Amino acid sequence: MTETPVAARSRMRRFFRLALRFWTGGTRLRAWLLTITVLGFIAAQLAAAVGINTWNRLFFDALDKRDVAAVWSVVAWLPVLVAASALSLSGVVISRMLLQVRWREYLTHRIAGWWIADQRYYRMQFIVKEQAAPEYRIAEDVRLAIEPLAEFAIGLISAFVTAATFAAILWQVAGSAHFTLAGMQVVIPSYMALAAILYAVVASLAAYVTGRPLVGRIAAKNEAEAQFRAEMTRLRENAESIALIKGDADERSSVGENYGRVVAAWLRVVRQQGVIALVLNTNGALFPIVPLLLIAPKYLAGEVTLGAVMQVVAAFSAVQAALIWFVDNFVRLAEWFASVTRVDELAEALEGLDVGTIMESDTQIHLGESDDGAIHIESLSVAHSNGRVVIADASVVIGLGEKVLIVGESGTGKSTLIRALAGLWPWGSGAISLPRGKTVAFVPQKPYLPMGTLRTVLLYPEAQSPADDETVIAALKRCGLAYLAKRLDEDDKWDRILSGGERQRVAFARLLIQKPDIIIMDEATSALDEDSQNSLLGLFEAELARSTMISVGHRPGLEEFHDRKITLEKRLAGAHLTSRRLGKSLWRLFRSRLPANDEES
Repeated sequence: MTETPVAARSRMRRFFRLALRFWTGGTRLRAWLLTITVLGFIAAQLAAAVGINTWNRLFFDALDKRDVAAVWSVVAWLPVLVAASALSLSGVVISRMLLQVRWREYLTHRIAGWWIADQRYYRMQFIVKEQAAPEYRIAEDVRLAIEPLAEFAIGLISAFVTAATFAAILWQVAGSAHFTLAGMQVVIPSYMALAAILYAVVASLAAYVTGRPLVGRIAAKNEAEAQFRAEMTRLRENAESIALIKGDADERSSVGENYGRVVAAWLRVVRQQGVIALVLNTNGALFPIVPLLLIAPKYLAGEVTLGAVMQVVAAFSAVQAALIWFVDNFVRLAEWFASVTRVDELAEALEGLDVGTIMESDTQIHLGESDDGAIHIESLSVAHSNGRVVIADASVVIGLGEKVLIVGESGTGKSTLIRALAGLWPWGSGAISLPRGKTVAFVPQKPYLPMGTLRTVLLYPEAQSPADDETVIAALKRCGLAYLAKRLDEDDKWDRILSGGERQRVAFARLLIQKPDIIIMDEATSALDEDSQNSLLGLFEAELARSTMISVGHRPGLEEFHDRKITLEKRLAGAHLTSRRLGKSLWRLFRSRLPANDEES
């Protein structure tokens, strides 16, 4: 749906406030240096164009007089003018591209950093669900918003100074038009300049009227393209699951349906561009003819020379080309505004992710710090983004070094409670206080493995950790990954190479290396067999005995490795929390101290 003019202007203002900080922030020195360089080359290019325009008059006047010496004298200046024009044009192109690269670099860093900071990339999926493919908006729409904008700005400046300069030439060379109308002598001063301006205004208005609907249609087309790419990415990321359940037919149907929307959006763009093409092609046909028709009467009357005719035609074309810049760039302007809209929508969504702007202070979970080394959960209610309460009025204290198991039926909010402890889930009320100055590690069911060497994977997110090889290799052996020790410095796609069980072992190896004070796990052993699970959980009775552990799980045997079990019981007003102490069998404690198998689970 096309936005109202007021909404469109508002988006433009917000976008420019964000983008123009390139000239006012920490990058201002570079920005202004590049800007001055571009302007200098534009001035040189204009000077070369005026020189070539003057050369046209001298050359054709010499030809008209059949003055061979004058012809060769004028021709001798041509290499200089051509070299000056080529160098200045090349300078404009190179300096413009440098400006585009650096401006895009600034805006990409700003928006990407904004998106990544404070887990906005995670929270966005719950809060601003209509924001399809934010990564595409950062990678592609920022480029499409910045690169054409630099070209448009340079084009407008060039068009303005070119129009002013060559209008002055028209005024001086073509003079005034004299004709008799109804017995009256009519004089139109600088008629060629006025004709060029009038022609450009008419052409621009025609382009605007026919092209205005294109903005909304291009925006809809870009949105459909983004959704189609997101669908294909989802298919690739879930390829194994889809293949195992033989979902090919359904996926083919879904892909076809999504691409059908892309085609429909493109067809609407094609129809509108056809109308615009009619206007542009009509202008292209008239472009070289109009100045000749206007200057011909003065030439036939002997008022101007052939050289003056050629100079006027060239100057008229220059003025017209400058003034109909809008006509020539309307389609690109529409595409540019569509990308600006998508970038601004993303920026608007990121602003909305700040907790203070999406909810009142009394309807959010307060995160604080405790001074006694314990985790305090006080009067905690956790809700979905739609307001439905999943956990109601829970209070519990988890002491330093305590091992707590959280269980409950599906839908009671176990994983949501983990997100709240991580500070990723603001909906609800009450307070969570984590120990001041303590390190916290979260272990999800499917641990994230970054790109890089195996060493980088094991030290993530502390890539610059001073851990030595002996510590890292010992952690691999203890977690059943000894066979990977020789590949520590291999750079590979570890997230694809390692199985689900191996990924979970890697997560436990990280814990051994980093030894965090608090460890919060969500189904962290779900891909392991029972013996491997027992061995790895034994870390919390030995190497990680001092760490506080909170884990979510439902597999048998987990209770033996915990001091307390918290059960979430589903009720109409939200899950209720109950807690009880647990005991451990000596045999399980003995088995937990045995090393894990080195075979892949």
